[in-house]
Amino acid sequence: MLDVTRLRVLAAVARHGSVTAAAQALHYAQPSVSHHLARLEAETGSRLVQRAGRGIRLTEAGRMLADRAEEILGRLDAAETELAALTGLRSGRVRLAAFPSALGTFVPAAAAGFAAAHPGVDLRFTEAEPPDAVRLLRAGEVEVALLFGYPDAGAPDLAGLRHELLLAEPLHLVTPAGWAGDTLADHRDRPWIAGCERCRVALVRACAASGFAPDIRFTTDDYVAVQALVAAGLGVTVLPGLALCAHHHPGVRTIALPGAGRSVYLAVYGEPPDPPPTAALLGQVRAVAGSPAYRKGVC
Repeated sequence: MLDVTRLRVLAAVARHGSVTAAAQALHYAQPSVSHHLARLEAETGSRLVQRAGRGIRLTEAGRMLADRAEEILGRLDAAETELAALTGLRSGRVRLAAFPSALGTFVPAAAAGFAAAHPGVDLRFTEAEPPDAVRLLRAGEVEVALLFGYPDAGAPDLAGLRHELLLAEPLHLVTPAGWAGDTLADHRDRPWIAGCERCRVALVRACAASGFAPDIRFTTDDYVAVQALVAAGLGVTVLPGLALCAHHHPGVRTIALPGAGRSVYLAVYGEPPDPPPTAALLGQVRAVAGSPAYRKGVC
């Protein structure tokens, strides 16, 4: 039978990339980490790590077992949470991973409602973009995740998750206040501001559908910085409604793009029923995000 502590050590080595970093994360002595790895190799009869220069790397068997270890540890953490839930909502813990514009809009109101109703429950947040939020959810490091995706332009990996569509928010063309032009094509010769390679897929495809490739001069995922760059006349961009609800620079003009939108999902991992703290948080998020302002993207 595999030892849970040794699986936790292997998962930490895979996550942090070295024995030293894993030891620091686990608050173990470095020789203790090496000992656990050696014992795990003996228990499995497989070579899990190999020397690579002055460090180590996982073998194929090591990577496979580390992936499974993340799932196993996540399930164990979930079991602890569910057992704690037997005491009801007087205690327990629930953790949420969410992207920045959700944290800047409806999440605080949902959190305030939850804390007022259930003051004994430990509520925690982590800022995470969808790929990282999915990883945290599957690893049992959070119980609830808010994710987003664009139709035909890269949706989060929802395999194995229980999820629901929370919002379908509109996308907006954002230009300096004094610039004319209400369509993407009107700005084909302007400089553009966009997010990371994954986040700009929807923008690039929308521009392609309008017959041009945007000249992306500035790259940032910070919606406050994006709007400041636009207001300064350095380019134009496309932003989802929540980003404009969270912060709307007075020096920009926004135009809703017909038929363009972003889907926001609420996701959990594991079979129902959810532990009471998780179920209560889901209810608060649904109630706040379901208000007309967020659904219309006009705050």
